Amino acid sequence: MRIATTIFLTDETITPVRLAHQLEQRGFAGLYLPEHTHIPVSRETLYPAGGELPPEYGRTLDPFVALAQAAAVTERLELGTGITLITQHDPIDLAKQIATLDHVSGGRFTLGLGFGWNVEEAADHGVAWSTRRELGRDRMALMRALWSAEPTAYEGEFGSVRASHAYPKPVQKPRGPVVGPRTLIGGAAGPKLFAHIAEYADGWLPIGGRGLTESVPALRTAWESAGRDPKDLQVIPYAVLPSPGKLAHYADLGIEEVVLQLPPAAEPEVLRTLDAYAEYL
Repeated sequence: MRIATTIFLTDETITPVRLAHQLEQRGFAGLYLPEHTHIPVSRETLYPAGGELPPEYGRTLDPFVALAQAAAVTERLELGTGITLITQHDPIDLAKQIATLDHVSGGRFTLGLGFGWNVEEAADHGVAWSTRRELGRDRMALMRALWSAEPTAYEGEFGSVRASHAYPKPVQKPRGPVVGPRTLIGGAAGPKLFAHIAEYADGWLPIGGRGLTESVPALRTAWESAGRDPKDLQVIPYAVLPSPGKLAHYADLGIEEVVLQLPPAAEPEVLRTLDAYAEYL
């Protein structure tokens, strides 16, 4: 099983360069970074995990800038977002950022995308909450047009682009309906999410990794009903606090990669956590 990591990198934590060096030297498979552009102080949205929102949410580094630093100082480490808040981006700009990062990293980028939970943050980006999933789907379709081998136009409900010259292209080749880098969708299990995964992604990033005994078969049913090859589905538990039993359970479900949570801390604490996680490599 591949063991990757995720962390809230901030202006107060270990740096992207130091972390990337340590992950590659120790044999970890990848680094995924979350995204929040800002956290409005006067917000009404409850923190999904309960309690007060941790301060690192308002201090996150831009994941694409941080991952570009990580790409520059590593050769094998996989790089991903967990997750890109896709509706909060201009899709033409985002397509260029993603393709560039995948190009300069030699095809090591994974686009983990999601639809967010903070209503106030999304509203400042002009996102109507009730339509965010369809908006995200539309954003992906537009980006796929820009990543296509030949100039391809797209006219959608929320955006459009003319047939255009748009380079670089993502390194990974098209896979059925998926164009671009490996694409994983985060979110809670449910028919709508699973339909989106089956339509335009390579798999699912379930946060915390709970309840997979029931939800993975449901996703596989949706996947196969959409005509996708069962062997191509990827389920990657995300932000997991590991134990030997938990990882063995994932292996029994056919899961081949897991993303472990690192503390949003300075270098000494992060390295101690990597030392503790070494038993899972």
